[in-house]
Amino acid sequence: MATATQTAGPGPVKEGPAGPAKRTVRPPRRGFRPRSLVIAAFAWLLAALFLAPYLEMIVTALRPADELRDRTYLPDKLDWSNFIEVWRESSLGNNLQVTLLVAGGSTLLVLLVSLPAAYYTARMRFRGRKWFLLLVLVTQMFQPTALLVGLYREFYQLDMLNSVWTLILTNAAFNLAFAVWILTAYIGSIPQELEEAAMVDGTSRFGAMTRVTLPLALPGVVTAVIFTFISAWNEFVMGLTLSTEPDKQPLTVGINNFIGAYTVQWNYLFAASVVAIVPVIILFAFIERHVVSGLTAGSVK
Repeated sequence: MATATQTAGPGPVKEGPAGPAKRTVRPPRRGFRPRSLVIAAFAWLLAALFLAPYLEMIVTALRPADELRDRTYLPDKLDWSNFIEVWRESSLGNNLQVTLLVAGGSTLLVLLVSLPAAYYTARMRFRGRKWFLLLVLVTQMFQPTALLVGLYREFYQLDMLNSVWTLILTNAAFNLAFAVWILTAYIGSIPQELEEAAMVDGTSRFGAMTRVTLPLALPGVVTAVIFTFISAWNEFVMGLTLSTEPDKQPLTVGINNFIGAYTVQWNYLFAASVVAIVPVIILFAFIERHVVSGLTAGSVK
């Protein structure tokens, strides 16, 4: 009589009509991690440090004039009339319009010039290409203040002082080098075989550039847009020198007018500063979505 030998296993397995049942494996529970708590606390602390100046700016913008020297952090009452008065009693509306035109026009002009230049530099291996890129990088080292006198004399001879186009040209010129440099690096990282495949299918080089290369280079384009727009939005020295009429000055110069020789209108100064950061926040709210989607835009199936 033969004896069957049984092999010891992890436990009994119940058999059903369709065969042995599969054992459910539960994921292990994650215990308490002090390291994660420390990182989260540090992140919240860092965010609070960055947001504290903006919170102070908003609180001061809503503080009445008779409470500006109080040591209390929050005012007894909020004075929303500061925003109305600063808009009514000053040329802030015109300054905001000038800044929007200058920042938007400079950004558009930089893109129109830098995109073809960066595409040609990234795709064509011409003689002196490295020296050209080096020259583009060197131009970033020139400070606008070093060229201020020469630019003033030049625009004075051309009778272009107190003009929006003057500020657009100067801001575009000082931001063009960075845009060409960053876009050349992004376009150069895109395989050229994608364009060749599109041209084999009958697309022209311009069509391959607009339909294949530019969607893939969207993160670089967004970076150039952000850098140019913010730089033109925050520019102060050129606007102060090349625009002497209050209605034709940019917003940064208009805000500086609230600082007098003996007194500073802090409530109006911070109210104007709040107005100045709102368009930038709106820009980032729209561009953030394009930055994420631009990482996969233009991919082929």
